[in-house]
Amino acid sequence: MGEDTETTRVRTLFLSDMHLGTKGCQADLLLEFLRDYDADEIYLVGDIVDGWQLKSGWYWPQSHNDVVQKLMRKVRKGSTLVYVPGNHDEFLRDYIGMTFGGIEVADQRLHVAADGKRYLVIHGDQFDMVVRHAKWLAFLGDGAYTFALFINTYVNTARRRLGLAYWSLSAWAKLKVKNAVNFIGKFEELLSAEARRAGADGVICGHIHHAANRQINGLTYLNTGDWVESCTAIVEHYDGTMEVLHYPSLLRARAARADLVGHPRPDGARAVA
Repeated sequence: MGEDTETTRVRTLFLSDMHLGTKGCQADLLLEFLRDYDADEIYLVGDIVDGWQLKSGWYWPQSHNDVVQKLMRKVRKGSTLVYVPGNHDEFLRDYIGMTFGGIEVADQRLHVAADGKRYLVIHGDQFDMVVRHAKWLAFLGDGAYTFALFINTYVNTARRRLGLAYWSLSAWAKLKVKNAVNFIGKFEELLSAEARRAGADGVICGHIHHAANRQINGLTYLNTGDWVESCTAIVEHYDGTMEVLHYPSLLRARAARADLVGHPRPDGARAVA
């Protein structure tokens, strides 16, 4: 696919939890997604760069640099970009209210959609009690999570050889463990309550790597997911409709359509087949 061909234009694009600087980041898929989608406004909803991992050991391959360059190119071509830092890139919270190269750094933002609905955009770690009150435990959990991603890489290498689709060990574990399910539910309720307190119609957040679009107590709860496990994003269409995109599923659907008409599959579709 060409750098600027066959792109889908949306009003707003919300991305979070890329974790650039870690081996778990799906940078190649993310770059392909950024080639496929363009937006008038882009929100980076935290944990874009993983400062925690970079402190313990530098890892920054060319593909991660390509993602940054692609985002900067979108800004140069007219997209507005707002960076809302998370806990892994909390060093950027020292620069709240400042603008660098056309990128505004904000603690949170009230986004007004095309249909007039107002959404509180926030990373969400402020409502994670482990991160707020026991950071050492959060670091420990982050290490276990990184190990799970390491194991997951080998599991999916074997699955690809068997012709099976991508599967996330850590995502499966989070949804199967009762405490994790309870945590996700509580997190969603707290963020929805904060949106109500802010006078918004809904919330758009990240942090827990679990994409969602649901109604909670009369408000819309939207979570962008991540680009480590699920490779998801939220887009706002020009009528104000919000949609969660699961990019590997989009690539598989595209590959299936290409097979039906006898066209070669795009590279991205082969990567997730």
